[in-house]
Amino acid sequence: MSHFKITGGVPLKGSVRIGGAKNASFKLMIASLLAQSESRLLNFSQISDVHLVGKIIQYLGGTVRKAGERALFIDPSTLSNYFIDPAHGEQGRFSTMFLPALLHRFGEARVPAPGGDKIGKRPLDRHFEGLTALGVQINYQDGLFIAKTQGMHGAKYRFNKNTHTGTETLIMAATLAKGKTILENAALEPEIDDLISFINKMGGRITRKPGRVIEIEGVKTLHGAIHKLLPDRNEAVSYACAALATKGDLIIENAVPKHLRAFLKALDKAGGSYEVGDYGIRFFYTKPLQAVQLTTAIEPGFMTDWQPLWATLMTQATGTSTIHETIMASRFQYMEELIKMGARIESFQPKVNNPELRYNFNLQDDLPNAQHAIRIFGPVTLKAGEFRVKDLRHGATIVLAAMTAKGVSTIHNIAQIERGYEDLEQRLQSMGAQISLVSDLSSDN
Repeated sequence: MSHFKITGGVPLKGSVRIGGAKNASFKLMIASLLAQSESRLLNFSQISDVHLVGKIIQYLGGTVRKAGERALFIDPSTLSNYFIDPAHGEQGRFSTMFLPALLHRFGEARVPAPGGDKIGKRPLDRHFEGLTALGVQINYQDGLFIAKTQGMHGAKYRFNKNTHTGTETLIMAATLAKGKTILENAALEPEIDDLISFINKMGGRITRKPGRVIEIEGVKTLHGAIHKLLPDRNEAVSYACAALATKGDLIIENAVPKHLRAFLKALDKAGGSYEVGDYGIRFFYTKPLQAVQLTTAIEPGFMTDWQPLWATLMTQATGTSTIHETIMASRFQYMEELIKMGARIESFQPKVNNPELRYNFNLQDDLPNAQHAIRIFGPVTLKAGEFRVKDLRHGATIVLAAMTAKGVSTIHNIAQIERGYEDLEQRLQSMGAQISLVSDLSSDN
């Protein structure tokens, strides 16, 4: 195990090329198991979630071969096992996404309950209700979801609330089901469109319709395909916030403006500076930012994954900013650390009409007296400290705050960060950041 040492106050300058999207990479790896032959997936980031999914595929009998720096060749023809060891499920939130491929191949699947970031309950009812509509029986026993089917069939299913992963799971299930499936209130994320593009290259027949509708005509078989992952928009926002918070000047190569519309709109309100070119997007500091009132929302709104980074950036803005979180029930775990660093933040619960419609999480899963909004008073000078990462975005937020702060910070449990960021310390070093990776066994600890 290792930790980061970060000396803050250094403006980031230079450029960084972002890799393939984390939220598409491992899902396309799983989708490749629907085919009868090898797929070649390009533009992968070397992150731990990708490595873990590769290990699970091999555990199931498939072949995963690294071919070049950022390519994986995945051959599902040798799959021989429909059981995923519980130890794998605890490490990520993708175990149930294996259900469609295993059910289509074996008629049965046993997968552990997913783990992942502890940012509030991620209800699987929306996934399982849809799978049941397609002809799947699911039971929970001894820590495992046991799913069986006599053959999936098309159906019309409407998601009660928007779900990114649920939409992807049902797309994969319906692709090889008999007949037509219509998904209503389906999610709109670009990562889902990337999945649709890949499956259609494999021979699928999936079409987006207006009004959050996806139609899937089931096919008998799929073949392998070559596909390049879209760039990671969460990584792009992370580096954009780092450039602005440290008063730097950074080019983010491969950043796609249309994938960042909600972020750029918020940045316009704050008075942040950026330029769009054929190379990507340049973010640079020219003047103090201004406070912004913001609400997270389902796509095409401001992503919940972005709001911890945005909150850190707003500690440097003039005035009182607000963030109302409507997607995750517990997304403000970073508050404690930012307050320790000198941030002036307070939580509150805004008055909400029709909360069942307003919030995308299940209200019955909410904590008593929960507060789903914060006020950030800025600007403040952050100070360094010692911290332990709780989840992926929490870790990225603490790293950003440490680079903005005065003094030397120590950040532990960085394996959580490595789930979604490739060679973070080396990339930041190349931009001028004073960050080092220190072994916990060294005398520095």
